[in-house]
Amino acid sequence: METIKGLKRTRRCGEFTVADVGSTVTVMGWTQAYRNLGGVIFVDLRDRSGILQIVFNGEDNSEMFDKAYTIRNEFVLAVTGEIVNRAPEIVNDKLPTGAIELKATELRILSKSETPPIYIEENSNVREDVRLKYRYLDLRRPDMVRLMELRHRVCKLARDYYDENGFLEIETPILVKSTPEGARDYLVPSRVHPGSFYALPQSPQLYKQLLMVSGMDRYFQIAKCFRDEDLRADRQPEFTQIDLEMSFVNEEDVMTMNEGFMKKIFKEVLGKDLQTPFRRIPYKEAMDRFGSDKPDTRFGLELVDLSEIVKDCEFKVFADTIKNGGSVRAINLKGGNSLSRRDLDGLVEFVKTYKAKGLAWIVVGENELRSSIAKFFKQEEIDAILSAMNAEVGDAVLIVADKDQVVYDALGALRLELAKRFNLIPEGSYDLLWVTEFPQFEYSEEEDRYVAKHHPFTMPMEEDIELLETEPQNVRAKAYDMVFNGNEVGGGSIRINNTELQAKMFKALGFTEESANERFGFLLEAFKYGTPPHGGMAYGLDRLVMLLAGRDSIRDVIAFPKVKDASEVMSAAPGAVDEKQLRELCIKLELPEENK
Repeated sequence: METIKGLKRTRRCGEFTVADVGSTVTVMGWTQAYRNLGGVIFVDLRDRSGILQIVFNGEDNSEMFDKAYTIRNEFVLAVTGEIVNRAPEIVNDKLPTGAIELKATELRILSKSETPPIYIEENSNVREDVRLKYRYLDLRRPDMVRLMELRHRVCKLARDYYDENGFLEIETPILVKSTPEGARDYLVPSRVHPGSFYALPQSPQLYKQLLMVSGMDRYFQIAKCFRDEDLRADRQPEFTQIDLEMSFVNEEDVMTMNEGFMKKIFKEVLGKDLQTPFRRIPYKEAMDRFGSDKPDTRFGLELVDLSEIVKDCEFKVFADTIKNGGSVRAINLKGGNSLSRRDLDGLVEFVKTYKAKGLAWIVVGENELRSSIAKFFKQEEIDAILSAMNAEVGDAVLIVADKDQVVYDALGALRLELAKRFNLIPEGSYDLLWVTEFPQFEYSEEEDRYVAKHHPFTMPMEEDIELLETEPQNVRAKAYDMVFNGNEVGGGSIRINNTELQAKMFKALGFTEESANERFGFLLEAFKYGTPPHGGMAYGLDRLVMLLAGRDSIRDVIAFPKVKDASEVMSAAPGAVDEKQLRELCIKLELPEENK
């Protein structure tokens, strides 16, 4: 193989224009395509910036032409020559460099390539598992290059924006103390301290609060975080946050600061002007109207509570649900009379995946109703339901009766599913809002206790503090989530900075004084020495970039992502380690029978 000794790349392939005509330049890159037309060989040379057409003419240099004859796809080349205008009849208007080409005078083949197992082309339809196995080839594709450039751009804009607003970028540790409260930690054994373990941080939460105690005033970091949890399209075991914290602030200060960041992102990345301030929707309203704490409000299909109307009806499913503390709620699908019985049966099965026992429906025809439940109701009750739903001829009323959370989950998911099926979401629309006043606690049936909705350091609303010990289910938090097109892209809260209140919070969560000190003692100790009021938030960088790019999976915007079983297809991680390594860590494996 030849080397680049004595050569220096002038610019990237896609950066040349007609202004460079007459210049002698050197370019380097990969062979996208080659065409041998007898006495002339054309090569499309590609790098991350784009493509430049190279022309090798046998009459000009027969030795170079013979070498060019051996070029194949993905060979790495260095070519020197003159930028010239293309003949008018071969100008390619679809290519930024389509009006020019490089007339070669020197060729070096820097590296040869076997036939690639995937096509290096825009929007390849190769299966994702194959693309991930050969991710280094997949990343050569122009659409993947643009995604990596977008991610870089968002990171740079974050650094610029928060720097301009007085934030310091400070790194927090990757090897930390395990403080289990939430997702499962990834554990790292210590060789120096046999039998002891570090954890990989689920977030920099405790350290960024300590930075406020330290007087750093405004902190941010583009931080790696780790959670050992089951995956789905928008989750990864390792992910990246744009993390920040501010001292001497309230909720409005934090939200205003971050609306400014999103305004900058949208202007610089998408060329769009966002209107601020964003809407604020309290958590309860979001759940009641949309069945979700991250509502997509770009379309209707809002939930309507029918409980008062049907509480005394003869249909036992509805009446008993309400007596047992649940609710009956519905959505009205305009034009839903196009749904066949088979379609409706499919929707019944759909809501069952969200633990709903079933889905009742009323389809309003021109002269009659189609319904799975009408026979159980008096005419005036049916009329009251249709009136409450503003149902007209051609509409379908879809009803779920169950515990509130099941109803919210089922109808919230159903409205999103129907919006996709019926193309109810305006193309190219952007909807940003805040959900506020989250519950401080949620009840975990698995643990049979209340757990923190966000984390144990979230400040409750002042007027709800007296309810901590008597009515924890009614305590609201000074917490807020930023929602972008029905996706939570960021969230945070004002933190507790009062040791007595923090002790009350731990007690409400079921911690003893000893267990609280064991897990969080270093933070509680720091709080004794003057803690400013503080709050902050964190963005999911991967999800934010995914949404800005219009993609459906965060795997598309991570260079080397994991798949659903938390493995990396390309390197086959995780893998076994040597027995010697285990002995050094004082670890002996006892595998489940199915893993032996």
